[in-house]
Amino acid sequence: MAALLPPETKTQVVQALGGTSEAAAVARRADAVLLWLAPDVLEGRWPRVPWRRALAARLAREPHPRCGGVLLELDTEEDGRPVRVVAACVEEDASAFARLERARALAARVLAVRPREVAVWAPGAGARAPALLEAAVAALLAAAQPMPSLAREAQPPPAPRRVRLLGLGRRLDLAATLAGARGNHLARWLAALPPNVLTPDAYVRAARRLARRHGWRTRFLDRRALERAGAGAFLAVTRAGSRGAGILHLAYRPRRREHPPLALVGKGVCFDTGGVNLKTARHMQGMHADMQGSAVVLGALAALTELRWPGPVDAWLAIAENLVGPEAYRPHEVVRAADGTTIEVVHTDAEGRMLLADALALAARARPAAILDYATLTGACIYALGPRMSGVFSNREALHVPLVEAGRESGERVWPFPAEPDYDEALRSEVADVRQCTLEGEADHILAARFLSRFVPKEIPWVHVDLAAAEHKGGLAHVPTRLTGFGVRWTLALLGDPARRARLLEAAR
Repeated sequence: MAALLPPETKTQVVQALGGTSEAAAVARRADAVLLWLAPDVLEGRWPRVPWRRALAARLAREPHPRCGGVLLELDTEEDGRPVRVVAACVEEDASAFARLERARALAARVLAVRPREVAVWAPGAGARAPALLEAAVAALLAAAQPMPSLAREAQPPPAPRRVRLLGLGRRLDLAATLAGARGNHLARWLAALPPNVLTPDAYVRAARRLARRHGWRTRFLDRRALERAGAGAFLAVTRAGSRGAGILHLAYRPRRREHPPLALVGKGVCFDTGGVNLKTARHMQGMHADMQGSAVVLGALAALTELRWPGPVDAWLAIAENLVGPEAYRPHEVVRAADGTTIEVVHTDAEGRMLLADALALAARARPAAILDYATLTGACIYALGPRMSGVFSNREALHVPLVEAGRESGERVWPFPAEPDYDEALRSEVADVRQCTLEGEADHILAARFLSRFVPKEIPWVHVDLAAAEHKGGLAHVPTRLTGFGVRWTLALLGDPARRARLLEAAR
């Protein structure tokens, strides 16, 4: 049976200070070399790197070379040892996403020879070198991290012992990159586990194991505790017999506290049949990964802990399954959420917003400075954006700019949607405070956000992330797998920048 938590990747990242001659000497001793080239090479101005003549000859054979479209591969020898050199040109104004996408392609070519040591160098890149080297590190680590496999002859991905960064004038701060890589791997690993492995009770065990490792406090609200809390929306979804379902509260409490409390909330549906409104076979495929919002929360919390984030963080994981059975909840039922709101059930496959309603209401009771929730919530958001970006909503329009900026910096891009009050007209109910959704599906991502906003007091800044980019065939940005772990790196970029962090945590003032 596959392990519930991923193994630790042993790859070391080493930074080598020095100029061109020192970098060239180290590069010659590596098993593989990843080179970032400046646009000057298209005009014949090559930096002083080994193999430049052979690379220039390869470039000359390109019919229409352009920066961003050139990827050169050279298999050569140094002192009788095989060495693979992979080089790419990147535009001076390339976005973080473009750098990461390019790095993913380079990493795949480099790791194909299963090297023990990879040298990464950006000669002639000047001020752009740190960003290029960081992108390469992120891509190499993501490619080296294994994913769960129950095959008898499963082969792990190539994981180099060392990634050596060359030509540095000063050391780079890669703490967030390394912590984010581990957090992203955790999120992807959990999402890839089969549903008979990652059942709700197994998920809780795995999270508790992480809590012991990181020193988090834990509190699990099972059925009885949720009944006492009045969490009728969550309990309605799990009535069909979801094994071990509940809301897991994880609390990170650092010794140094510079920032006010933050709450992270995640949807953790370990398998979604759709309930009484049963999904078709095609749409039930991949529904073991409907817990990616909660996995992103776990990955982000682990990364923040590793970075010693100086402020309390509370994570609330709504862990459940949406099953079919004699006790399953049905359309037209009216249930009461933890904050007293009555909800008219319209469609049982809109279970995510039911689970999050109670999780948000419980998280809000502690009055955090801000709440961020993450969920693979609506197909409408995927229809609107495609699977390359995720949608964000907020009850503070002023937060839209920092949310988008964090996406641009991290390469995990997001786009804000409107959430105007007049959308509530579609959710009016004749028998309850609110309808769960509509059957028409029009603007369902916006309606879902409007529904969820009811469970967050207006005085608390709130951000909702609809994870349209949770899956992308062939990978996305630096991540090579279909399951992307989208959201961990974005969260670190949002909270790691002082200006963005201040706008989020001080938005209630």
